[in-house]
Amino acid sequence: MFGYITANYGELTKEQAERYGSIYCGICREIRLHCSQSARLGLSYDMAFLAMLLMSLYEPQEQVGKNGCLLHPIRRRPWVDSEYIRYAADMNVALAYYNALDDWEDDGRQAARILAGALKKHCPRIEESYPRQMNAIRECLQRLAALEKENCPNPDEPAAAFGELMAELLVHTEDLWAPTLRRMGSALGRFVYLMDASVDYDKDRRHGKYNPFLAMGTGKDPEKWREYLVMTMGRCTEAYERLPLVQDKAILDNILYSGVWIHQKTGKKEGTAHD
Repeated sequence: MFGYITANYGELTKEQAERYGSIYCGICREIRLHCSQSARLGLSYDMAFLAMLLMSLYEPQEQVGKNGCLLHPIRRRPWVDSEYIRYAADMNVALAYYNALDDWEDDGRQAARILAGALKKHCPRIEESYPRQMNAIRECLQRLAALEKENCPNPDEPAAAFGELMAELLVHTEDLWAPTLRRMGSALGRFVYLMDASVDYDKDRRHGKYNPFLAMGTGKDPEKWREYLVMTMGRCTEAYERLPLVQDKAILDNILYSGVWIHQKTGKKEGTAHD
């Protein structure tokens, strides 16, 4: 369900692409430093968006550098580090753990079991630092799993559960911006869930898996799906535009007004920077 909040690279300048990549690499580096090499397997561009949004809002002090890594040993890549890079790295590990655990329990994937085992040991540290976010991840994913198991025919119910999860992730600190970030995150999470359902519709039908649009019983209807998506993203951007963002605003605009729509056109999620 992750991997949809990405940029449209074709519309980024060279400088913007380098900045975007440096934030992604910063999260990857942070996961390696404080978790493990294997923990980086669950890295998602969604968390690069999270870090960039919070860095643009709060403008923290940044540390920058260049390093080679296991995946790119020859060409050194620029990275950025900050309080919000570290936050995004921890959220990425937590989400990757619960996602891998879900894949193992639902589909019996051995690779998912191994990944969940590698990530589990890092969760107590993250829980201690971010109990509200970790509780939201668990509760929302449990509610989502229950709705999917009962083949819920109302797309808004599972979308709302994922929206609540995303709302809590966007709120790093309970301050004056928290209500706006929650509204934005709630709509963004709903959008991601519904986009995933539209992209996976044919695959889910072939494999007999839950899909809210299948459960509705109305058949494949891309135009109706787009109505849901446009309305939901409209709510997200309405809240987003209320935030006093300057740094990296152009990249964030690219993601929310262009990048998130690429997946509906291509029918697949974006790859990672390591591809």
